[in-house]
Amino acid sequence: MNTETLRIFAVALAMTAPIAAAGAAVIYLIRGMSLRANMVAIILVPLAATFTAIFGVSGFMFTDDSSRVVAVLAAVALVTAPLALLLGHLQAKRTVWERQMRAQERAAEHSRRELIAWVSHDLRTPLADIKALAEALSDHVVTSPDEIAEFAREIDTNTIRLSQMVDDLFEMSRINSGAMTLELEPIDVREVVDEVTTALGGAARRADISLGVIAPGVPVVATASSSALSRVLTNLVVNAIAHTGRGGSVDLVVADLGASVSIAVDDDGSGIPDEDLPRIFEVAYRGTTSRSPVNADGLPVGSGMGLAIARGLIEAHAGEIVAANTERGSRFEVVLPHTPRAPRADMSVRAELGRSARRIT
Repeated sequence: MNTETLRIFAVALAMTAPIAAAGAAVIYLIRGMSLRANMVAIILVPLAATFTAIFGVSGFMFTDDSSRVVAVLAAVALVTAPLALLLGHLQAKRTVWERQMRAQERAAEHSRRELIAWVSHDLRTPLADIKALAEALSDHVVTSPDEIAEFAREIDTNTIRLSQMVDDLFEMSRINSGAMTLELEPIDVREVVDEVTTALGGAARRADISLGVIAPGVPVVATASSSALSRVLTNLVVNAIAHTGRGGSVDLVVADLGASVSIAVDDDGSGIPDEDLPRIFEVAYRGTTSRSPVNADGLPVGSGMGLAIARGLIEAHAGEIVAANTERGSRFEVVLPHTPRAPRADMSVRAELGRSARRIT
């Protein structure tokens, strides 16, 4: 390497170093700004350093060669700056997406740990009861026909409870894995509401609770899965009955909101504590330290997954479910997309569903 080359290298290095240092300072100062601004700065700093080095080597004189270099660098900046903006935008979106995915993974892992802890405790309770009752029968601890029949009924009750827990676990696994598919079609939600209230009328009567419906006298059509919506409303009504005292009432209120359809379950129970509202739809969260709670009438509250399943099913409809306290008690409201199309031809329209409350007692 000859002396002239060394001189050019030294001058270029001396001219480039301050520009690089200033560029690093600028990049450091704007580090809190958007990723696109940082990308543009990263592109422009080398170009500015290159121009300064060439200008210094030329003796700070604009020669023909300098003009050509400036033109080339300007063209490069004109091309790379927009590209840096685009790359910064794409990288920012990717960064946000990765953060969201990590947050979702952490939330899913936390939910899995809670679910495992719940399963390890709640499934053992009915199993222990069944085992104790079966051992009492096999050891002839009880001998009278009435006691034997009572023990058999207890075993049957615990078996049903276990079956419901397993069904809820299966449903939650389908929701969380994304394996659940729904056949959405225009349905008259009044029919689903009527089916649910008819099916739960007996449970309401046994709890001495008035179960009613308030709905328009015309079809209220939403795009939904009839079976999934029935499951959701059943969970909400059972939850309302379990938390409403004797002599109380539970109403299902159907309303056409124009762009959507609302189905609310109102009760006149004790309401939901404010600290529980943000977590009411979490898996196995019941707002109580008891793992197997019952209401004042001894009715089981449920597996702790009913509201979580309800939220998962409604979100699969691109709908929304919310819980709130009212002056009367509490309200769980389901909002589904509305469709202006007429209901199916085989959909029966019951004129008896008027605007006045119809009590099922």
